[in-house]
Amino acid sequence: VGATVITMTLIALPSMLRQVYDTRLASGTIAASGTLGQIIPPSIVLILLADAISNASARASTSLGQAAMTVSVQDLFSGALIPGLILVGGYLLWIAYKAHSDPASAPAIQEENSIEFTKRQIAYGLGAPLLLIFAVLGSILLGITPPTEAAAIGAGGAILLAGLRLSEGRASVSKTLILMGFFALLALLVLNGFSDLSLKRAEFSLSDILRVSLAGLFTLSLFIALGAGLTALHRAGHLRSAFTSAAHITSMVFTILIGASLFALVFTGGYRGDEMIEAVLTSLPGGLWGAVFMTMLVIFLLGFFLDFIEIIFIVVPLVAPPLIVMGVDPIWLAILMALNLQTSFLTPPFGFALFYLRGTAPDEVKTLDIWRGAIPFILIQLCVIALVALLPGLATGLPEYLAE
Repeated sequence: VGATVITMTLIALPSMLRQVYDTRLASGTIAASGTLGQIIPPSIVLILLADAISNASARASTSLGQAAMTVSVQDLFSGALIPGLILVGGYLLWIAYKAHSDPASAPAIQEENSIEFTKRQIAYGLGAPLLLIFAVLGSILLGITPPTEAAAIGAGGAILLAGLRLSEGRASVSKTLILMGFFALLALLVLNGFSDLSLKRAEFSLSDILRVSLAGLFTLSLFIALGAGLTALHRAGHLRSAFTSAAHITSMVFTILIGASLFALVFTGGYRGDEMIEAVLTSLPGGLWGAVFMTMLVIFLLGFFLDFIEIIFIVVPLVAPPLIVMGVDPIWLAILMALNLQTSFLTPPFGFALFYLRGTAPDEVKTLDIWRGAIPFILIQLCVIALVALLPGLATGLPEYLAE
């Protein structure tokens, strides 16, 4: 959220202000769009939430004496896809309505002295990242690869694209090797799709040996291309910063995970806090809906002060098992939680997205305008949460279809 909002504020907001866009509409659009990464796959929130919900589902199944229901990242990615697209559609409808009903708030773009990009530059700048996103997300949703291997596809594809971009305009050996790597990757996908490359067989025919040898040759070409891409990144000075950023994020997540695990052990083992929480949830008026509403309210309020990682690792393991025991679908519950966290990060006066925008926006953008601009998008998000709550199939339909 922070990186997206800050980047969009630095890039898009000054341009919209120069075009005399309404400050509230411009700031609200950027703040709301910055939180979409929490619900639109591939989302780190959904990846971490899948692990927490899966563990909670296993605990609930144990207490019920049933077989454990596993909730995978693929389930949450597919479950969040339709609600996320509905949310994006709601944003677009509001912006279109605002521009139509009040043309002065979103005037027609005036000509600027901007750089004209060629089709090749647009293909590299827009098409390549979209292709990489679809490759990672599609491989997970279609069940081709689990999330870890899909992450490797994303990292490898990013290395190849970055290396190709850095060697653009020059006839270099690195560029040739990287292009060969793309061809080898495509050939591997085709070869794997039309033949069995498994080595766990008693006998191999001559054609099997040829196909496996060809796959090995393509794999070697791909690794050589990755090496060329890494070399190009190192020479440009980007590789070290990428490794440093990855190490910082990984260390932060695991430090929080270890601390949350220690807290949960003391809270549940020493003080039997899980039993107290279960007793509170089951005694609330309204039964299942009362328990779900109270859980969503607590997570919403905690989202004002805590980051999503702390909430997922500390709060979710405590409240999710009793709710699942009461009959809540784990996937539906996880999507509601993700939407809820997204809303809390946008809600004044403590929403993280609003603070990030305020800290980066020009002084002419008033804090009150940022808050007012976010309110319509908050109402849209609340409507989507209510829609998913009343129609669980929006969150569970696609996972069930893909599981068949």
